[in-house]
Amino acid sequence: MPRERFESLSRRLHDRLSRLVARPSAWVLFIFAVASWPVVWALRTPVPSPPPILSTLPPFELTDQNGRDFGSKDLEGRVWVASFIFTRCVTVCPAITEKMARIHSRMRNLAPAFHLVSFSADPEYDTPARLDAYAKSYRASPRLWSFLTGSPAAVRELAAQGLKMSFGRERSDDGRFEGLYHDTHILLVDGRGRVRRYYDSERDGVIDEIVRDAALLVNRGG
Repeated sequence: MPRERFESLSRRLHDRLSRLVARPSAWVLFIFAVASWPVVWALRTPVPSPPPILSTLPPFELTDQNGRDFGSKDLEGRVWVASFIFTRCVTVCPAITEKMARIHSRMRNLAPAFHLVSFSADPEYDTPARLDAYAKSYRASPRLWSFLTGSPAAVRELAAQGLKMSFGRERSDDGRFEGLYHDTHILLVDGRGRVRRYYDSERDGVIDEIVRDAALLVNRGG
């Protein structure tokens, strides 16, 4: 292309762009296009489905680490994540509680719509005072994380009939009790007391899954 023709085309293009930029309507259209892009992108991105409803918990009331009554009424309208531990456990419990602590750290901004609950699998030993010391060792906020104990019968009934999780004492060959055992899953409950999912606490990426699912329920109103 001859140089003169190229320069002529460049000048015409420049003049058209200059006139376009000078028009207020062009800027309005440009700003609208930029501002609407995130909305368009969000509409095109599929929203994950919430976990299915697995069961509904019966009403319950236990005792928290501060010695106060705490139960299903205190959790109404809240999405909550729960697990079983006991304070003198030196095997799986520290790992489970550490995962709960990481969830605690990542979800603290969603309180009071979100809560954590650790049930004692050793309620005869785990008094509120012992649970309080245990909670403080993990820097647990009472506003966000409750550690619950109670009569062995009440805890066992809730575990078996409501949470569908087991715990108890193992027997040796001579029939005497030895150590405690308990379910190591972490479970997710919605604001209407319905169990939505059980998570293998030892699986890689489980914390991300729990945080994702819990936040989804919170954002949908529990």
